[in-house]
Amino acid sequence: MLALRRASAFSVLILTAFLPLPQFAQDPAMVHYIYQRFQVLEQGLQKCTQATREYIEDFREFSKNISVMLGRCQTYTSEYKSAVHNLVLRVERAQREIDYLEYLREAEVCTESEDKMLTEKQVQGAEEEKRIRTLLNASCDNMLMGIKSLKIVKKTMDTDGSWMKDAVRDSPKVYLLIGSRNNTVWEFASIRAFMEDSTKPAPRKLILTHSWQGTGQVIYKGFLFFHSQGTPNEIIKYNLQKRTVEDRMLLSGGAGRALAYPRSPSTYIDLAADEHGLWAIHSGPSIHGHLVLTKIEPDTLGVEHSWDTPCRSQDAEASFLLCGVLYVVYSSGGLGPHHITCVYDPLGAVMEEDLPNVFFPRRSRSHSMIHYNPRDKQLYAWNDGNQIIYKLQTKRKQPLQ
Repeated sequence: MLALRRASAFSVLILTAFLPLPQFAQDPAMVHYIYQRFQVLEQGLQKCTQATREYIEDFREFSKNISVMLGRCQTYTSEYKSAVHNLVLRVERAQREIDYLEYLREAEVCTESEDKMLTEKQVQGAEEEKRIRTLLNASCDNMLMGIKSLKIVKKTMDTDGSWMKDAVRDSPKVYLLIGSRNNTVWEFASIRAFMEDSTKPAPRKLILTHSWQGTGQVIYKGFLFFHSQGTPNEIIKYNLQKRTVEDRMLLSGGAGRALAYPRSPSTYIDLAADEHGLWAIHSGPSIHGHLVLTKIEPDTLGVEHSWDTPCRSQDAEASFLLCGVLYVVYSSGGLGPHHITCVYDPLGAVMEEDLPNVFFPRRSRSHSMIHYNPRDKQLYAWNDGNQIIYKLQTKRKQPLQ
């Protein structure tokens, strides 16, 4: 330090010796002041150097401590991973044991549930059979055996149409519905008035507020039930006396998606009546499917029950019900015979093997409609513009076991 001071002083002497001194440097007090400022700067440099050395030393110590701590962390991390792995193995083992115990418990429960479900199904089946028997409890034990005779009552120029009497009321009136899409009903006072156009009184013309579709109409207790034109599955209950819509319903089960009878290409829903009440027949939801039979409550238009029958829709031209049994008429087209080859009894009393080969007298075309009237026990049919009555041959059903 002394050498530094001497060197500084010597430098000042050299400078003062060789350089022209300014006026203030010729003042000894000013020189002394400058010397003191140099001393302050030297002291500051010394402190800075010392602080830097201490900082470097502290940083080295900190780095050493960090290295030691990182090593410990790695050790702790390995130990933690090992502990977690062992815990996972123990949890998996416990879960397998729980699953096994749950499997044993469920196996016992499933066995009990299957037995319970089987019992419930048997009970439900017995209750359903009892309900169906109660539903079809009319005193009717006849089954079809054959066609006894045919009578052409009248001939019109219209290929398609339907004609009928009231299925329930003891009324002589005859109703004529011409075409597969129309809204005009002709009401005749009697079958004689229907046969002879010149007979008085003249038929009454009823203009409906809605048009029908197909030839599956039926008159039941003074109401005309028909499939409403332009709708896939709407059934209308029409009051013929008041000429108003009494009620309407949407028939479910895929009704209206396909023709009920491909040989009668206008009828999607066929309504029928027998001793048990009002019915609807239509094709199922699948293409070329089987016919669906639905029992309808005529007063409320509620569905009482529905059955998927084994009778195919393909090649069918018409069907009718007699004493709760569905008879489906098929034809091969052209001049081929019209015959019943499928019968369905919801009660199971009439089977196909019980039905003889029932053929209709050969006609030139398929039937536009065939409807059974439970009041006079005859079939009303329409074939190529001919209004026909078929008299039936029946026999008693076998009693239910």
